[in-house]
Amino acid sequence: MADDLFDFGFTIVDEQELEAVQQATAKVETVSTSVSETQERLERLYNAITPLLNNLKKNPEKDYILWQNRLEKVEQFEDHIQKIYQG
Repeated sequence: MADDLFDFGFTIVDEQELEAVQQATAKVETVSTSVSETQERLERLYNAITPLLNNLKKNPEKDYILWQNRLEKVEQFEDHIQKIYQG
């Protein structure tokens, strides 16, 4: 008698259950996209800051850093970081 029953592997759901799944799927896609964009911006920030730190570590035996046009360069870097931060 048990051989007469065959489960086709699906379950019946009502409209509310289906809508909830669709909303959850849409939310996951939105969050996933947001996470990817944030990760990319974080990597861009890291890649922008790392050369500055590496250059500051060069020649630690010297007491002074020769930095021509320092104000202009710092302002350019601030603009660059701000663009990455704002996306």
